[in-house]
Amino acid sequence: MNKALVTGITGQDGSYLAELLLARGYEVWGLIRRSSSFHTGRIDHLYKDPHEQPRLRLLYGDLTDGGNLSAIINEIQPDEVYNLGAQSHVRVSFDMPVYTVNTDALGTLRLLEAIRLSSRPPKFYQASSSEMYGKVVETPQTEKTPFHPRSPYGCAKLYSFWQTVNYREAYGLFACNGILFNHESPRRGETFVTRKITRGATRIKLGLQDKLYLGNLDAKRDWGFAGDYVEAIWLMLQQDKPDDYVVATGESHSVREFVVEVFSCLDLDWTKYVEIDERYYRPSEVDHLQGDASKARKALKWEPKVGFKKLAQMMTEADMKIADRERIIGWREKAGQ
Repeated sequence: MNKALVTGITGQDGSYLAELLLARGYEVWGLIRRSSSFHTGRIDHLYKDPHEQPRLRLLYGDLTDGGNLSAIINEIQPDEVYNLGAQSHVRVSFDMPVYTVNTDALGTLRLLEAIRLSSRPPKFYQASSSEMYGKVVETPQTEKTPFHPRSPYGCAKLYSFWQTVNYREAYGLFACNGILFNHESPRRGETFVTRKITRGATRIKLGLQDKLYLGNLDAKRDWGFAGDYVEAIWLMLQQDKPDDYVVATGESHSVREFVVEVFSCLDLDWTKYVEIDERYYRPSEVDHLQGDASKARKALKWEPKVGFKKLAQMMTEADMKIADRERIIGWREKAGQ
């Protein structure tokens, strides 16, 4: 039985990857940070009969603690390590740049060192980001497009990208970078723009909210489905040789287009409800990201299955169920009064 260690397992990508790995017969270990409350909602459904030997196990650890990472690697002896853990919100990285770098950049270095020093180095996947391209010099972006990050997050991810390449070349580790463009799902965090839109729009539809405040509506992104993208992540570590791959749909759409699509699903005129708040603008904007995943399509035999409209509809339908539950709870609370 293959054994995998996943950092960031409680996040969007981690939950979908855990599903995929378990379906393929893996024993999965997930790294979670210690906190005063549990944040395992995205993976709670993966626990089966409590009397059976679990194939999903969680343990406490942190990318800021190199000694702990080494101990975990030596204890578990995984065959594959997927580094999905990060402070992943671009706008927040401007407010917390040092923390972002400590986790997203140095955290990767600590993990690579733990792998290098282990007795049986596992294969390694690094979650790189299209934000590394930043101020793009060509569209679409490929594995050969020069990087120009425009946020602390993008800079931290770029550091991790090159450290992964360096450890591959210097020490012969099987280490891959997946340069993933924006990927969304009903499990996306509610502070990210796509989920903020679907949550806000569905709440507006049910009378729970009056307005939706957004930033730059003209920013264009290549949006795919996270469930599709984790398959590409897994495929990278199944190849004969390690390499770096862009994972994207090849289409770009503006934030405004996503807004229009979501509000159309709800038969609402978005112009009556959406307002611009400059607080949500970034100090330096990334205007247009669009990936060319030709290499992944050819080498990994990977194809995205969920398109832009289907993604928006999927997220809207899921958040409508949440909004409806909120409405029912509101009714019950009023009735109790």
